[in-house]
Amino acid sequence: MSGNGHGPIPVEVLDSRFAPLPNLPRVSPPRAPRMWPALLLFLLTVVTTLSAGAEFALSYAENREPFSGNQSIFLIIETPFQHPHLLLLGIPFSFTLLAILMAHEMGHFVACRIYGLDATYPYFLPSPVLFGTFGAFIRIRSPLTTRRALFDVAVAGPIAGFLVALPAMAFGVGASKILPGVQNGADILFGDPPLVRIFERLFHPNVDPTWMLMHPIGRAAWMGLFATALNLLPIWQLDGGHILFSVVPEKHQQASIAVSLALVALGIYSSHAWLGWFGWGFALTILSLRYKHPPFYDPWETLDAKRKLLAVAAIAIFLLCFTPWPAMGS
Repeated sequence: MSGNGHGPIPVEVLDSRFAPLPNLPRVSPPRAPRMWPALLLFLLTVVTTLSAGAEFALSYAENREPFSGNQSIFLIIETPFQHPHLLLLGIPFSFTLLAILMAHEMGHFVACRIYGLDATYPYFLPSPVLFGTFGAFIRIRSPLTTRRALFDVAVAGPIAGFLVALPAMAFGVGASKILPGVQNGADILFGDPPLVRIFERLFHPNVDPTWMLMHPIGRAAWMGLFATALNLLPIWQLDGGHILFSVVPEKHQQASIAVSLALVALGIYSSHAWLGWFGWGFALTILSLRYKHPPFYDPWETLDAKRKLLAVAAIAIFLLCFTPWPAMGS
């Protein structure tokens, strides 16, 4: 989800208990978002995720870890041109991953529509490596002026995406193959967040997790969980940062900086952690120091018990989806 906008203050989203502020400019209704840029990026992402999915399907059929062997680093780019028929194999992976990302972004989009906020359609980002996408986002062009509006828009995405990823991951783990030594010699190993470990113990008790070869649908769900965890980091203007600001705005910047520096330390000092944490942590530290979260125009509004319960649910989802070791070399 994108950061808050800074346009004119929409009077209709202010709490009705307070009189409108004087001399506010008139606000026109939200503009109809343009369809073609979002549609073009989505179609490109369909192709790249189908290509990535073909590799996950082939590796599953051949009883090997994905991207192991002598595949070119440009495999995702080359497959649609050299072996277009293989793209059909990528449908389970591609459609599962796109459904999770679409649910996440549409959660934000629908919440924006409920509050009359101006937001674009979801923009998907194709990628030439690994999973075939860098994720998706929407741009919110209206300011989120109240605590409840900010909270509802922020929390709707991760919860919606998680509800789609949860059954997909259950199926993916349940359909995994048990192959002793399957991870030996793999170029890339993917870490297991707590939710995956729960399903592993449920569906394959007393089995060494390193013997499991994940079904392509499970691979897509893994990426969906990873994207959910990244968005729920309580930092800056990520979804988790917006939720944090909604609950305790006075602690937002300090918490953002502390968590960002923790990611930097994790990337540097942990022998098994993903080095990408260093880049994420460094960038988010700079952003947290440079740009404070926009304040509420209605600072007196409070969150009700239902929303506080959803905040606890968001923390639980983050803990189920987060792993310090998302990817590492064998």
